[in-house]
Parts: sequence; C-alpha cells; structure tokens
Amino acid sequence: MLLFSLSVGLCGLSDSIYSLIFWRFIQGVSGGLLIPVGQALVFGLFPNQERQKISTLIMTVALIAPAFSPAIGGMIIDSFSWRWVFFANLPFALLASILAWVWVKDGEKQLREKPDIIGLLLVSLSLLGLLLSFTLYNDEQSWVLALLSFGVSAVLLRIYLKYAQKCRAPILNLLLLKNYNLRNGFIVYYAVPGIFTGVNLLNIFNLQNNIGFNAQQTGMFMLVYAAGALISMVTGGYFYHRIGKRNLFVVGIILHSVGILTLFWIDSQSQLALLITAYLLMGMGGGISANTAQISALIDFKDKDLLQGSVLWNINRQVAFSVGTVVLISVFNLISFSSELIRYQYTFFIAALLGLLSLISVFKGK
Repeated sequence: MLLFSLSVGLCGLSDSIYSLIFWRFIQGVSGGLLIPVGQALVFGLFPNQERQKISTLIMTVALIAPAFSPAIGGMIIDSFSWRWVFFANLPFALLASILAWVWVKDGEKQLREKPDIIGLLLVSLSLLGLLLSFTLYNDEQSWVLALLSFGVSAVLLRIYLKYAQKCRAPILNLLLLKNYNLRNGFIVYYAVPGIFTGVNLLNIFNLQNNIGFNAQQTGMFMLVYAAGALISMVTGGYFYHRIGKRNLFVVGIILHSVGILTLFWIDSQSQLALLITAYLLMGMGGGISANTAQISALIDFKDKDLLQGSVLWNINRQVAFSVGTVVLISVFNLISFSSELIRYQYTFFIAALLGLLSLISVFKGK
C-alpha cells in the first residue's frame, strides 16, 4: 500500500508523459501485488460455506467503483485538474496502509521458497506479448506484428510449462487448472464479463454514431447495469447454497445473453425502455455469473494453493477483458456486407451465442 500511495502521488506530480507512464506502471505493479494476496487473506479467514458472503461484498465494491468513478473523475477534472484525480486517492491509500499495519497480522513462519525469477520473467513476457498482440491486431497495418507477438507469447508459455514441471516452486501453478471449479470459473469469466466488455465498448460507439445518444446519456446506461448487477449479486449470494452454483450459472448466463440479444433489435432512441431492459438483464446476468464464478473458483483450495489460485484467477480476469474486446471487434470487422448499424446488431447476436457456449462447461460439472 505504501508503494501504491507513493506511485499515486508521483503520478499527480508528473511533468511529462514518460514519467506519468512510468509511475502508472509502478502503480499497476503495486496494485497487482495487493489483489491476489488480499483475496487469499480474506478467503483464508472464512470457511467455504461463508465465502459467498464475503465474495458478494468484494464484488459489490468492485462493481460500484467502475460504475461511478468516471463521473466522479470527470467532476474532479472539471473543478480542479487531472492531477487531482491522483491526489484524491492519497488519503484513502494512506489510510489503507495504516489499517493494514494495524489489522493484518503475520501468520505462522514458514520455510521461504527461493523466488522464481526465471518463471516470473517468462510469464511476464508471455503476458506482455499476448496483450500486445491484442492491441496490434485491430490495426490493419500491424497485423503481421500482432501475429508475431502472439507467436512469441505462445512459445514463451510453452517454455514456461516445461520449466514449471522441473521447478520446485513455480510462480504459477498451472496444475491447479485441473480443478473443475477453477477451470469452469475461467470459462464463465470469458463468456460473461469478457464478452460484456467487448459488447459495451462497441455499443458505446453504436449508441452515439447510429442511435443518436450523446456521451453523457450513453454513460448513464452503465448505472442501469450496475443496479442490475448489485441486486443479482446480493440475491445470488443468498441462494448459492440453497439452489446450487450450477443453477445460478445457468440463470446468470442466460439472462446475460438475452440482454445482449435484446440489443439486436434496437435501432432508434424511441426504444429507450428496451435499451434499459437490455442493460438491466446484462447487469443481472453478469452479477450472478461473475459472483458465482468467484465464489466457486477458489472454494476447493486453502493455504498455499489458495494464494496460487488467487494469482491465476486475477490474471485470467484481466486477460478475459482483453480477449472479449478483441474477439468482438474482430467479428465486427469481419461483417462488412451491410450498413454499420446492422454490423453492430449481428455482432451482438453472435456475442449472445458465444456467451451461451459456456453452458457446456457448466453442465459438465457436478
């Protein structure tokens, strides 16, 4: 938290784009350290039957932040300057640092494993190549570089897999993916939050360029999504042990896909009620699916495996958002036989079908 606080403050003091990028990188590194460790610490304090409650609270906060932060950030920039977007974070980051020092106690001392530096480099470079390939893919002049970057990423991953088999304590324990709950959670995250990220990005342009909404009106639909997700997360957490995770997955995935499919029929501002319904359904389905996936993904792990599983889970979350966006933008670019509005509509139709494919994994489980 102290490193995060320092990087936030220095982001606000940056006097060039290069220093801003550097300190944002440090901010990302420190934030990346906090998430899996914090998640593992919290889950480790609760038995399996109570994890749905704490997971619901965590997911609720994770939902509220991105739903309201753009509006709050815009108000700060309009009233002060962009630097205060960072400075406004400092009191909260420092408070969290103090609370962590006071509340978080050291556990029992364990034998420290030698840091897996080689594994860290291989995994980091592989992820960098993968994300870079996603960034370059949609630039028509850079598709060769995108394929090259993807190939390098795949080769590095293959090298890491062979290396991890011989390493005593690999930085990523990919053998944990043999666990059905973790693997199914991965798939659901690609099919729901991942797909939604791509759908939402495309629909922002669709609503403004083809339907006629302005940027502020378009942003308000995310509040509808957040409301639906909040309601469904609370109810989903309550019903987790009552009706089972499989039924929750089925309901959530279907609601989410129906919401996306509803976008297929929207072609004018007069269909505002239908558009609100679409975002409400996507929010409800996304909330149920994402919350159930997070609860069930790590439910079989404890101690060291819980920490390793948390690392895998959070890496997958970030990659899922990128993959969902790239896949749907690629689908949109491939549909070139009609008007722009119809291209968006058919992309949403395909996105709804892609989301439903995750039901295959859900029904294979116990």
